[in-house]
Amino acid sequence: MEDLSIPQGGNAGRPVVLAPFQHAFVRGALASDVTMAILSIGRGNGKTALSAGIALGGLLGVWDSQPRREILVAARTRDQGRVAYEFAVGYSNSLPLDIRRRLIFRRAPRLEIEYEGDGGGHILRVIAADGKSALGSAPTMCLLDERAHWEPEKGDALEAALLSGLGKRGGRALIISTSAATDSNPFSKLIDDPLPGCYVQEHRPAPGLPADDLPSLLVANPGAQHGIGSSLDWLQASAVRAIARGGSSLSSFRLYNRNERISDESRDSLITPDEWMACEVAELPPREGQVVIGIDLGGSASMTAAAFYWPDTGRLECLGTFPSRPSLLDRGQVDAVGDRYVQMHDRGELSVLGDKTVPVAAWLIGVMSHVQGQGIAAITMDRYKQSELAEALDAAGIRAPLVWRGQGFRDGGEDCERFRRATFDGKVKARPSLLLRSAFADAVCLRDPANNLKLAKARSNGRIDAAAATVLAVAEGARISGRPKAKAKVTWL
Repeated sequence: MEDLSIPQGGNAGRPVVLAPFQHAFVRGALASDVTMAILSIGRGNGKTALSAGIALGGLLGVWDSQPRREILVAARTRDQGRVAYEFAVGYSNSLPLDIRRRLIFRRAPRLEIEYEGDGGGHILRVIAADGKSALGSAPTMCLLDERAHWEPEKGDALEAALLSGLGKRGGRALIISTSAATDSNPFSKLIDDPLPGCYVQEHRPAPGLPADDLPSLLVANPGAQHGIGSSLDWLQASAVRAIARGGSSLSSFRLYNRNERISDESRDSLITPDEWMACEVAELPPREGQVVIGIDLGGSASMTAAAFYWPDTGRLECLGTFPSRPSLLDRGQVDAVGDRYVQMHDRGELSVLGDKTVPVAAWLIGVMSHVQGQGIAAITMDRYKQSELAEALDAAGIRAPLVWRGQGFRDGGEDCERFRRATFDGKVKARPSLLLRSAFADAVCLRDPANNLKLAKARSNGRIDAAAATVLAVAEGARISGRPKAKAKVTWL
């Protein structure tokens, strides 16, 4: 690689000098026991240029001496695949003359480079993300560019066709991309659950950090310190601009430049971390008046949470619960939050109950005992699980006014706006809570064409159950406070 010259950009013509993270990927990808190498890194860090150089080496037989080698470069579209093709063409200009004379470049009907040396018949070809275009091929190397952003059906079909074809000749695959939006994406699954013979190199910062946080920007963009791609000043300026714009601009910056698993759909933060921090107080107001209880029922993976809100004083308390299996530390590793759940448990904000699921009736009894002796104004819940919750309430013998709310754009939009208004007006006061800080950091709002809101997760493995329960409780408390007080009736004798 370092015998080649940089083909384009401000450093064009200079020798290629690989950064440490590029050295690590080349060594890992070309190890003898590796058949699939995966690189996930922020946009503009030279991943396509690096893989194009490896593909050119495969064509020339530097890493593989098989006869009639076939190198396939797969991308979502032909124009996207052209980027890797042009890098390979540019690199070839720095090759010795006798090798260049044996290279044939074709741009129609397909983008191809043919090498006539070493027995001839070696080909590098660009194909689009259509599984039918790869059927019958027997490649010795495949480059899957921006795999996380291929169309689901066509992309899956092409990947299956390429990987099955590699097995015919003992080839290897290079899969490169920025992060996918969700954990369910095939690219995310390859990283989280790597197959045997798979080398994974992921540059993804910890979740929940500010977009302009310098250390995490360097994690996602290691090339910035070595003159590769965007400069650090540009990244920080873009982060500040994205924060100011918010919505889809901020989501896109996090997805592409910070390499986070977050959708780039149009979305806004429910409230910013600074806005929530303004609600935290050292001394809580008293438990006066009636309490509103918001409940968000989770499953085996998600959290079950209850929020307690006293509209008369603005006091807010929140508790979360997980099943006992897997352990809180294991859940933290899966959810990419480290030991945060263990810290919440030590602070008394998070508990465990049950085995693989939380027993709803027993959990509800514990919820009611938390406010024993208090008047219950209402218990508000998501009607998506109305049947399960109603059965558990009957089994627990709980009698209180029940309010069922939807989580779509109709009910959800009203609840989100009422919650925001209450926080901005200083009507929500809570103790410093790692549980709530974490939940609100992952809570965003989707907007429909009519500008209505609904609550959603910023990360696919984020846990916003405590935020959802809080929104339900505070919104219902705001409605209760807004209703006129009953006046004494006048009776004429």
